Amino acid sequence: MIEYRDARPEDGPALAKMAADSFIETFGHLYRKEDLDSFLSDAFGPAGLPAEIGDPAYRIRIAIDHGAVAGFCKMGPCGLPTPPVPGGAAELKQLYVLSPWKGQGIAQALMEWGIACAREAKAPHLVLSVYSDNHRARRFYARYGLVEIGSNVFMVGEQADDDRIYCVAL
Repeated sequence: MIEYRDARPEDGPALAKMAADSFIETFGHLYRKEDLDSFLSDAFGPAGLPAEIGDPAYRIRIAIDHGAVAGFCKMGPCGLPTPPVPGGAAELKQLYVLSPWKGQGIAQALMEWGIACAREAKAPHLVLSVYSDNHRARRFYARYGLVEIGSNVFMVGEQADDDRIYCVAL
């Protein structure tokens, strides 16, 4: 049975490993080793995701199955360009689920939690960015009413990726 709860500081190492593993399994083939290593170190190293646990600017929810972190969702300050992002929007920063747990409803539960967080914060919109060629994720977000409103450059090391910005009114 999947357990959902807010991340705690002691979850940092396991969460960071899960996030890095998920990024590698989904996108690792797209990057030079140096770019991937640089990104993973910045995003999921000690000063990255683990340091955001407990930071009041972020909310991080994890899905745990038999002690293993299967997925997570992170909400945080909107860092996407305004415009096209409407003012006051909440940003879903990351929603990752490892392959063995895909198709078990974890992504849906985490997405619903993210939407609830945005509503709790009285944000008028929820926004996120997703890699332009991540068609599975784009279809998933579209099921929640998110529509593409623009683009954003997402850096992985020195490689610039084309991300699409999605938005839904809450």
